Parts: sequence; structure tokens; C-alpha cells
Amino acid sequence: MAKKVTWLELFFDLIFVAAIAKATHVLLKVNNEVIPFEYLLKFVLMFVPIWWAWVGQSLFMNRFGVDTAKQRLFMIIQMFFVLLMTASLHVDFDKYYLTFLIGYVGIRFLTSLQYFWIRHWEKGVRKQAATYLGYGFLIGIFISLCSLFFDSWMRYLILYAGIFIDVLIPVIGRKYLKKVPAHIEHLLERFGLFTIILFGESIVSLIVVLNLENPNWRTIAFAFVSYVIVIIMWWQYYDNLEEKLDKKLASTGQSIIYGHLFICLSLSVIAALIQLSSLYKLDYRFLLVLTFSTVFLYVISTTWVFHKYRLEKHRIQFPHLALLIGLLTVLFIFNFILVVPPILMFVQLSIFFLVFKKVT
Repeated sequence: MAKKVTWLELFFDLIFVAAIAKATHVLLKVNNEVIPFEYLLKFVLMFVPIWWAWVGQSLFMNRFGVDTAKQRLFMIIQMFFVLLMTASLHVDFDKYYLTFLIGYVGIRFLTSLQYFWIRHWEKGVRKQAATYLGYGFLIGIFISLCSLFFDSWMRYLILYAGIFIDVLIPVIGRKYLKKVPAHIEHLLERFGLFTIILFGESIVSLIVVLNLENPNWRTIAFAFVSYVIVIIMWWQYYDNLEEKLDKKLASTGQSIIYGHLFICLSLSVIAALIQLSSLYKLDYRFLLVLTFSTVFLYVISTTWVFHKYRLEKHRIQFPHLALLIGLLTVLFIFNFILVVPPILMFVQLSIFFLVFKKVT
């Protein structure tokens, strides 16, 4: 029986819109015509806890979730901690460290409690999986809480060591989770809904680019080309999601889960690049490398995520992948040798994504 996404899950997603927007905004901190490494790092360090907080609850709902009053209450309380974590996202992280920690730990602790609660109603391998995840996630939570006893960079090292272990718990316990496969159709739908939030960030960027007091044809043309790229990417992603995957395959779904981190990171950067390329003065080489490395990351991660679940007749062969990487490499070298305006670079990428859509 197919598992249905609940209205509360959709409401849960809505709160993450603001969190993703705040993380993406960090990429707009330009200094000396580049985004300083500090802000690139802070973007990743903000994005990963946001992604994992969403993933953690979504995975519980995928394997054990039932739309009951008790489970609704767990999620509703969690949503307040999401709000607290989101309000704490700031480039000046020291001021908001404690509220961020409370928000993140609150989200993860409630998810852990859900596993302990559900294990009393489960039997056999399902009970073993719930027990493992409940205790496993507590280890990461405890390590992150230990960051309270440290100062300066050690505090953040301990905090993110706990988050890193938290993220790895399902991978380490794969032997338990293989016996309780994920509902792949539900999992793909959930990640599709989360991904559309990231596509929404590009739409917001397009509105920002167009919302000028004195718009000109160059701005409008750039926005149109960027819009074409976003539409082609959307079309390719959701066509694959809906029509070309075997959603009945028994699996832990880990390639879907962890691969989507890189899909979402790249989509967030692309949303920022739309504004950066039009409204900011960036060093040309920096813009070129950031743009093409982001596109490469997106192509590789989407190919990896969908490959295992593709129906046999829709499998991407190695020559197809080589064609895509080769084309992207040729475009990069061309733009590296000949300095071109951002709009021309984006026109080239729109052609590349058309080829990507056709091949996949």
C-alpha cells in the first residue's frame, strides 16, 4: 500500500522555506569581488543542520509515521524548535550559538523520542531498527551538547562532530535498516517537495533581479535566460522523479537521502548566482569557477541519486555521462580563455541543460 504525504508534513516543510532562504542569503556577502571562504564555509555549516533536521523527521515518518494525534503533537512541538533554529541562523554565529543549539538539539531529541515511543508498538526487525535509531541519534545529540563546555573554535568543532555522527548513524546501522526498507515512493515524493523549495529560491532571485527602479533590457534578458535554465532543470528533475524510476524497489534509500544534500546545496548556490551575476560585481574567474563547479555538482548528484532506481530502459550509460562532462568541460575552457558576459555564460548553460534533459 502506497504511503501518503500528510498535510502536517507539508506544513512542516513550509517552515524550512525561511531557513533555506537565510542560509542562501549568506552567499550574497561579497568582499573584494569574491565571496570570502569564511562565508562559503558558513553557508555549508548552516545548510547541513537544516537539511538533516528535515531529513531526520521525514525518515521517521517514512518508516514509522502514522497520522495520529500523538505523532502530530511531536511534529508540532518540533516545528517550534525549527523556528528557533531558523531565527538563530546568522553570519555572526557566536551571538546566536546557544539558541541555535537549543533549536537543533530540540528537533533531534524529539525525533529520537519518537523512535523510543514507536518501538513499544513494533515487533521484530522493526523494533530493532527503531531502537537502534533512537539510541544512535542520542549519541550525536550528546556530543553536540558537550560543545557547551568549550569556547572559541573548539565549541564549533564539538558541535559539528555531533552533527556529523548524527548524519552517519543510518549509514553505520545499514544492516538494521535493510530489514526495514524505506517506502521509496513516499521518500521520493518527500525529497521532491523539499527540492521544490530550493527551486523556489531561484524564483525569488529572479524577482529580486527584476525588481529594479529603472529596469533595462539587459536585466530583463538575463532574467529570462536564467528563468529558462530553472525551468529546464525543474523539468528534467521532476520528469525523472515521476516517470523513469522504479518506486517499488526495496532499499534503505540512502543514495536518495545523502545525494539530495548535494542537489540542494547546488540549487541554493544557483539561486544565489542569479543575483550575484546580475546585481553584484564579481571577479570573472571566481564567478566562472563557482558557476561551473556548481553545475557539475548538480549533474553528478542528480545522476547518482536516480541511477539505482531508474527503470532498465532509462539507465544512463557511461558514454552519455562522458558526453555531459565533456561538454561542460569544453564550455568551461571556452569561457576561461575568452572572457564573456554573464548572460552569454548562462545562455551556454541553458543549452547544456537542454542536452542534459535530453540525455536523461
